[in-house]
Amino acid sequence: MNSPFLEELRWRGFLEATTSDDLDAFLNAAPRTIYVGFDPTADSLHLGNLIPVMGLAHAQRHGHRPLVLVGGGTGLIGDPSGKSAERTLLTKEKAEENAQAIRNQLSRFFEFSFADNRALLLNNADWLCSLNLLEFLRDIGKHFSVNEMIKRDSVRTRLEERDQGISYTEFSYMLMQAYDFLHLYRHHDCTIQMGGSDQWGNILSGKELIRRIEGGRGEGITFPLLTTSTGKKFGKTEEGSVWLDAKRTTPYQMYQYWLQTADADVVRYLKLFTFLKSDEIHALEEQTQSRPEKREAQRDLAFHCTARIHGEEAAVWAAAASRILFGSDETPVKETVAILLRELPHTEVEAGVSLVDLLVCTRLAESKGAARKLIDGGGVYLYGERQNDSRKTVSADDVKWFGGVILLRAGKKNYHLVLLAPHAA
Repeated sequence: MNSPFLEELRWRGFLEATTSDDLDAFLNAAPRTIYVGFDPTADSLHLGNLIPVMGLAHAQRHGHRPLVLVGGGTGLIGDPSGKSAERTLLTKEKAEENAQAIRNQLSRFFEFSFADNRALLLNNADWLCSLNLLEFLRDIGKHFSVNEMIKRDSVRTRLEERDQGISYTEFSYMLMQAYDFLHLYRHHDCTIQMGGSDQWGNILSGKELIRRIEGGRGEGITFPLLTTSTGKKFGKTEEGSVWLDAKRTTPYQMYQYWLQTADADVVRYLKLFTFLKSDEIHALEEQTQSRPEKREAQRDLAFHCTARIHGEEAAVWAAAASRILFGSDETPVKETVAILLRELPHTEVEAGVSLVDLLVCTRLAESKGAARKLIDGGGVYLYGERQNDSRKTVSADDVKWFGGVILLRAGKKNYHLVLLAPHAA
């Protein structure tokens, strides 16, 4: 009988590989404690981390216990997996600071109050930082063959780089991660580790260590490393990574990232990054095929993902801001206005300024002549209303939004917010 949890992972596209052919039976035999680790290499996770996060969240929804491990200890070493060069080592203070920030982000995805399968949130600095080196080498190191270690992709790739190589520090990383699995097996009855496909070798090392020392069974599940339909790395923009921290990537920017998902990717992302059921996703897939211009699937994806990361309220405001910039004539609440002020360029002016001068001072037109030509050509809008009179002045009567804010647009996508000075408005 197939495990409901593994079936969920299969149809959603999470499953890359497992360490055992009978993992379904193992999962069906009893609720399992399953862990995923996140090293605090930055003070925020990014969208690329969401696949293991969501995979672990599905484990909890199917009755298993999720164990979220923040690598405050391993983060001091640095995982060579997927890296062509040595990482810059973190200080203990920075690793601790990053670990706390990541703990706060991860807590949004799991339920910590259930009696039976409530989530655990741990930091491996609590046991790794107090290890005795000689004891570790005698008790743990003797179980690792250097011949096998250098065959791991993460090590072999670096050894082939003549200018880079790999330090003993990063070479030892797989011992630390394997020891984590052993520690969690001993103290929390954790028997399954999950991670990206680049973690396959590290997971195998932990599985083998549990077998050798405890005579026990540890298993592993890996997820695919995701790319877009065009081959671009998922979670990346021209500006860099899309972060879960609102100070790095705002809820509006997060919403926009998902909203811009290509039709070729949106169904796959709905399966991976939302908890929508198969019939709901199928309905959105049909809408994408029959009415792609409506982008209903992208809107659902953007809302659900933004709400999961930043809360439903922030998602509501981000969605409203997006609708306004894409043609809605709704009047935004002050929170949505605040989002637009944060995301769009804005200029404060005195009431009574001419529309021509306003276009020039906001740099939507290079000169007064260009501004008049733009207006006469029907390319200037206030709140979506086309402006045809180049002699118009902007006054308090034009204000429709909270705080004396006017939405000015030139062409299809060039937006600017105009704030009338308080004493004039």
